[in-house]
Amino acid sequence: MYEDDEILQAREAKVRLAEKRRDDDFQWLMGDLRGRRIVWGWLCESCMFHTTFDTHGGRMSLNEGRRQIGLKLTAEIHRLCPDLYSVMVRENSQQPDEVNQ
Repeated sequence: MYEDDEILQAREAKVRLAEKRRDDDFQWLMGDLRGRRIVWGWLCESCMFHTTFDTHGGRMSLNEGRRQIGLKLTAEIHRLCPDLYSVMVRENSQQPDEVNQ
């Protein structure tokens, strides 16, 4: 029984470490202008900024699936680095030559 508890604790520690690594990686990505451009592109592709309605049910389902990914991505931004969301929006509302390279 004791060995089972140790195994369970080791697995939980491994999961926590993987989650922390993923969170750190995401914060690193959002911490750089180039990373924010990548994330902005993902959000644009995810139907976050326009309607998902389509008269074809299959396309509408696909758009809704994309939107769910965008919602999850937005939730991660707001959970891990909420201050960088407005920075990302501001950077991507400017003309490309106005953004510092």
